Parts: sequence; structure tokens; C-alpha cells
Amino acid sequence: MGTESIEASFLSIFALISFFIFLLVSKYSHKIRGGALLDKDFLKPQAFHDAPITRSGGVAAIISLSIFFVIYYLLYFKILYDYIFISYSMFLVGFLDDLKINIKPSNRLTIMALLLFLFIFILPIRIFNIDIPFLIPLMSSHILSSVFVLLCFLFVINGANLIDGFNGLLAINLIIINIILAYINMNNDNLEFAVLLIFQIIILLSFLLFNFPSAKIFLGDSGAYLFGALTSLNTIITNNLNPKISSFFFCTLLFYLFFEVFFSFFRKLQKGKSPIYPDDEHLHMLSFYKISRTYGKNKGNYLNSIVINLLYFVLIIPGLYLLHDPQLSRYWFFILLLIYSIIYFRLYRLTKN
Repeated sequence: MGTESIEASFLSIFALISFFIFLLVSKYSHKIRGGALLDKDFLKPQAFHDAPITRSGGVAAIISLSIFFVIYYLLYFKILYDYIFISYSMFLVGFLDDLKINIKPSNRLTIMALLLFLFIFILPIRIFNIDIPFLIPLMSSHILSSVFVLLCFLFVINGANLIDGFNGLLAINLIIINIILAYINMNNDNLEFAVLLIFQIIILLSFLLFNFPSAKIFLGDSGAYLFGALTSLNTIITNNLNPKISSFFFCTLLFYLFFEVFFSFFRKLQKGKSPIYPDDEHLHMLSFYKISRTYGKNKGNYLNSIVINLLYFVLIIPGLYLLHDPQLSRYWFFILLLIYSIIYFRLYRLTKN
């Protein structure tokens, strides 16, 4: 039996295992700590459900991921230290919040940053291919390079957590990103890393079956932090493995997650709000208010995810044609930021009126 057949067999078996893990977790996780994982807070700004839903998607994902680490070792005799350390640490940081253990957002962000910096510095995790001239000299310093990588992780992780409010919104977005990363690596003969990405896509698809269009389970902070961190690491490694591709293409690929955090931070500051606390004026919330006026709250929930991700996919398609051109990739990235801003202010005026 060839290597490809063995990998395909493991992928098929893993897909079934992952499905049943999500099925069992969604059914029984309400018993954990007296129902602590049930999301019953219907008044918070990012709540768009009207019945208790378990926030245990991260639990099912980390169990599935643990099985994947074993399978990967059986396939390639390698231990994925970077994925293991970052996955478990980010899951645990988010899981404390899912269990309703009261930790201030600022303290949670500090813990996350310290853990990430420790792993980034020690493992180490670095970015070798970068198209920003003034950053290239900084990358020669291990400390400055680690700080830059840390910021990349924090933007994507917090972006993932910000948009995780509607059925399928985050999961579909991450599936699109990781499918494109897998395609790039398969196209450039990085087949072993492509298999790693496909395993993660299977976990996300398994979650999506229980979250879309109606939700029986949420990712929770643990799942959002986990997959935000994994997507960051996937993108950095893909960037390093494919030096002929402009690093600005990967900025384009992650622009929605990145700019959601960046834009919201300054928007809240301008309005005198704390940038680390949630509000109801994010792009995906404004679009939901607009869609739900026509289709109602329940349909609006999942239609919003479809509309946003369809628009996102359409916007990154030109980036796929420009990925070998650093200059045009850079221009397209900034055009996307402009498009986001125009759409946001248009929606803001419509919803406020």
C-alpha cells in the first residue's frame, strides 16, 4: 500500500472519529461543572441565540487534535512540538473563560501574550519571507522577530474570537483560509504539511455540521483561540515553505481577521470605549441587523455568515492571481482595507438610520 493510500485511510478514519467526538461532546458537555459551558447570557452584545447552547466546540476540537497528533506521529514519526504547545496553551486560556472563571480581559490577554512569546522565542517560530523592507533588518534580531510574530498571532487569534458570534461565520472563514493554504502547499509539493492542514479542515468541518445552519454547539473562547492560533501558525509555515509567494498575499488572506481587530480597536478608542470589551458595532453585527430586518433573526443568523464569507472569498480571489507579485499584492491588500472601511461606514449609516 502506497504512502498516499495510507494517508487517505487515516484521513477517512479520522473524519469519522472527529464527527463522533463532536456528537458526544455536544450531547454530554452540559454536565461539565454543573452546566458551566452552557451559554445562557442572551443580553451580551455578541449574543444572537435565544436558547442555551454549549460552548464546548473547543473541547471536541482539542480531543480531535490530540488524536491527530498521534496519527501524524504514526505517519511521519515526527512530534509537532510547535503545534502541541501552542494548541494546548491557547485552548486552556480560552477554556477558563468558557468555564465562567472570572478573569479580566486585560489579564487574559497578558497571559496569552506571555505564553505565546515564550513558545515563539524558544521553539523558535520565525518569519523568513517578508516583503516589507523596513522590517527585514528587524528580523535578524531574535527578540524583535519574536515580538513581530507575537503580534501576528495576537491579531489573528483576537480576530477569530471577535467574529465568532454567528453560526458558521468563523468556521467557514477558517475553512476557506486553510483550503487555500493546503492548495498552495500541494501545488508546491509540500505534501506532508498539506496533510496536516487537511486534518485541521476535517475538524472544522465536523464542528460546522453541529453549528450550521442551526447551532447545537459553539466553539467558545477555547475553540476560537485554538483555531486562531493554528491558522496563524499554518500561515507562517506556508509563507516560509513558499518563498516565491509574496508575504503580502498572506496578509490578504488574513485581512478580515486582522483588520477586524485593528479597525475595532481605534473605532472604540475614538468613541471613548475600552478596546478590550465587546460591543455591537462590528461589521458582522451591522450586516446581521440589516439582513435580519428582511429575513428575521433566525435566518439572518446563518445568512449573515454566508453573505460575509461569500464576499470575503470574492475579494481574495484577485489576490490568488497576484500572489507572485509583491507590488500588486501589496496594493490589493490596502485596497481590501479600503473596501472594508467603505462597507462598514455604509452599513453603519443604514443601521443607525
